[in-house]
Amino acid sequence: MTRKPVDTGAPDRLYTVTNGRSSVDDTLDLVTLIVAECQPTTGMQSEHSRILTLCRHPTSVVEISAELELPITVVRILLADLLDTGRITARHPPVNPSLPDPALLKEVLHGLRNL
Repeated sequence: MTRKPVDTGAPDRLYTVTNGRSSVDDTLDLVTLIVAECQPTTGMQSEHSRILTLCRHPTSVVEISAELELPITVVRILLADLLDTGRITARHPPVNPSLPDPALLKEVLHGLRNL
């Protein structure tokens, strides 16, 4: 079995797609759901159009990256562009600060083992 390289795009193409930017803030993690707020328009960058088409329904950042066959960093830069212009909405996953007590989990585990 042969492994494909992680970055399948040509570096000069990726540089052009992102307008030379190489980093973006960390507000969009891999499981953030993206939803398109409008349809693609003529004259739009092709990657932006594809993202808007893909995100008619909530789609995670990692799924967008896989569909576009682009590295996550490049996709996050493209999503930041669309987010800044209000063409997409980002739905961050809920943070659950109230995790169960570890002692309770251990008791449940011991109870299950005794069954």
